[in-house]
Amino acid sequence: MPTKLLSKTVLVLGTAVGVSLLAEGLRAQTGAPAIAISGSSTVAPITELAVKGFQATAAGRGASIGPVVENGTSAGFRDFCAGRTSISNASRPINTKELKACDTAGVRFYELPVAFDAITVVVNPANTWARSMSIADLKRLWSPAAQGKVTRWNQVRSDWPDKPIRLFGPGKDSGTFDYFNKAVNGDADESRTDYVASEDDNVLVKGVAGDDNALGYFGFAYFKANQNKLKPVAIAGPRGAILPSVQTVQDEVYQPLSRPVFIYVNEKAYGSSPVLRAFVNHYLSNAGQIVAREGSVALSNRQYELVKTKLLRQISGSAFSGDLPVGMTLGQLLNRSIDQIKRPEFRS
Repeated sequence: MPTKLLSKTVLVLGTAVGVSLLAEGLRAQTGAPAIAISGSSTVAPITELAVKGFQATAAGRGASIGPVVENGTSAGFRDFCAGRTSISNASRPINTKELKACDTAGVRFYELPVAFDAITVVVNPANTWARSMSIADLKRLWSPAAQGKVTRWNQVRSDWPDKPIRLFGPGKDSGTFDYFNKAVNGDADESRTDYVASEDDNVLVKGVAGDDNALGYFGFAYFKANQNKLKPVAIAGPRGAILPSVQTVQDEVYQPLSRPVFIYVNEKAYGSSPVLRAFVNHYLSNAGQIVAREGSVALSNRQYELVKTKLLRQISGSAFSGDLPVGMTLGQLLNRSIDQIKRPEFRS
């Protein structure tokens, strides 16, 4: 096995064991079951703020929650479907393979949208030419066929300079990787692999900020937090070249790289743990303010009320049936997630 692959395998296994050992350690210290959380690095900062806010309340004082492990959406679902975590942060819906794993293990769950995100393509501020890119440009750069071949800027567009490109992006355990490649290359698993990959978005930020010829992609909040070191690339589409922003996401014109993000909550743990119930309800009740503070795009108050209603009526399972629905508007995506409320068996 190649050294790089072996190191990554050891890291993934070590993270899974670490989550389990962390939970056991917290149980030993407090005498109460710990609420273990892992998954998406895009959603993790939102959840971390929710944890801090909850622990500052009377109900949450002394509660054993976290830390929030950032190991990527896919790795988070592996933890979740194996019963190692009570909450999984996810920057995409659960897929077919993960649904099967949860079903086999008897893990039922609540799928709760908590925010919107804009996958943001960024370059170094010294880059004066890549002001906008089309999906075709991104495919020319990120498709598997580009590996080892498209290595200079003028190979993406002939009027761009003959300079090398250094690429940074999420690793394969990232939901951002899945969503970006489904939108750009037509398949969540299709991507060139000769780039600097990491599930830690801060590594990607540092990489692009430190190289005049770099390009990368990650969640909108990480761009906002580092916009003095990075420059966003507008995505050209039917409505022209659109930059990511709270407004362009809410207006549904930043397409197709806008998406909802989620937390998944273990149904059995939610039913048996008063602390978990209190935390999740605190999270949803304060999500608008938390998301705005973190830097992602909040749902409307009405939308958050519908998500809370979904939980109140104990509507479990995924509304996406393992699908990764790229190309739908955010309204359509969110409606798909909460339309379960309208099913006859859940009408009040």
